Amino acid sequence: MKASRLLSILMLLQAHGRQTAPALARALEVSVRTILRDIDQLSAAGVPLWGERGRQGGFQLREGWSTQLTGLTEPESQALLLAGLPGAATDLGLGAAAASARLKMVASLPAEWREQADRVGARLHIDPVDWYRAQETPAHLREVAEAVWNARRVAVRYESWRGQAERELEPLGLVLKAGTWYMAARATGQDAVRTYRLGAVKTLRTLPTKFRRPKAFDLAAYWQASAARFEAELRTLQARVAVSPRALGWLHNERIPFAPDAAPGAEPNRVGWTTVLMPIESVEHGARRLLSYGAEVEVIAPPALRQRLLDELAATRARYPDGV
Repeated sequence: MKASRLLSILMLLQAHGRQTAPALARALEVSVRTILRDIDQLSAAGVPLWGERGRQGGFQLREGWSTQLTGLTEPESQALLLAGLPGAATDLGLGAAAASARLKMVASLPAEWREQADRVGARLHIDPVDWYRAQETPAHLREVAEAVWNARRVAVRYESWRGQAERELEPLGLVLKAGTWYMAARATGQDAVRTYRLGAVKTLRTLPTKFRRPKAFDLAAYWQASAARFEAELRTLQARVAVSPRALGWLHNERIPFAPDAAPGAEPNRVGWTTVLMPIESVEHGARRLLSYGAEVEVIAPPALRQRLLDELAATRARYPDGV
């Protein structure tokens, strides 16, 4: 731990130039007294650094000197691709490693590139969670991550729409989709890979047995194909809906898939309105979604969806018999 902190001090001074003891202490989450002791040890070891007192003072390395000790540790190399996603790195227990990896990477750059690297970090932030949604941090995320890294089987109790089931799985990868974590895994003894939402895992136990990963498995390709298949199977119905200009803007803002209805006679009765085709999961799902648009939409087809909206509106009206 101490050796890692000494190296981090060198990386900070090499990457950012002069640094005060309080600034170093804040960056490394230790006391100023600890930083001063570390500086003394670095000097005693022959590192050419010097300090100045005063408001403009601080510690810095001799001009032109740099350390070559920038090799990444195993956790840092795992965290490097998550350096721009601090929430995900923290969820996986790699927050500190991600920060350390970025520091080593910046320190290894030529001096003229460091300012540009810092500028990117200061001006680009990635937030993977959609609006009006909370970040999901499953209870067993870190255990699953360890099993993925080390190719170890896990025994889980999983809850789906069919009920709870116990399975022994071989976790092949993790996916963070719109703030929700998923695991790509196959049941022991089977070839088919399936997707499991980690928030639905009720219990998990890491098994001592390891498994051999399929050489041809490509996590990104699997997820893309799986997501496309899931959406195609989920949205088997289509609604024909007349929308006002206001509702049309809502559809665009919410990124809801739809297409203009080009069929003959598709023009709506109201001036300025547009008829669109929207995929829906079910009549219930379509009614729930379209009710949120109020009088800015009118369902044309299918008849079952139109009737469901009328029933829901009548039931809602009955809740307020006094009109208050």
